[in-house]
Amino acid sequence: QVQLVESGGGLVQPGGSLRLSCAASGFIFSSYWMYWVRQAPGKGLEWVSAINTGGGTTYYADSVKGRFTISRHNTKSMLYLQMNSLKPEDTALYYCASKRWYSLSPDEYNYGGQGTQVTVSS
Repeated sequence: QVQLVESGGGLVQPGGSLRLSCAASGFIFSSYWMYWVRQAPGKGLEWVSAINTGGGTTYYADSVKGRFTISRHNTKSMLYLQMNSLKPEDTALYYCASKRWYSLSPDEYNYGGQGTQVTVSS
């Protein structure tokens, strides 16, 4: 079955950086769009970023544009999210997700992990 194991979260001060990783298995990674989604305490799922199958097309939510960079390594079946200039409002549980096609609806994605917690606080 689909497995997506997120890692790399932690506690960081405002303005700091983190790099999230997601190890994928159980499906043909290179054939799927990949996404990062986050959920802040008491809130719903928020779409963060998307990357196409080849890695050449990326999209970002306005709230993270210019600060976050999504990338993928198809040979290793790995997805990444480089997060710079972190803000307290970036605090959330971050999930990676997959979908055969492009979609802006997190409810339509395939999830397979527990997420990784990112806390931005001084």
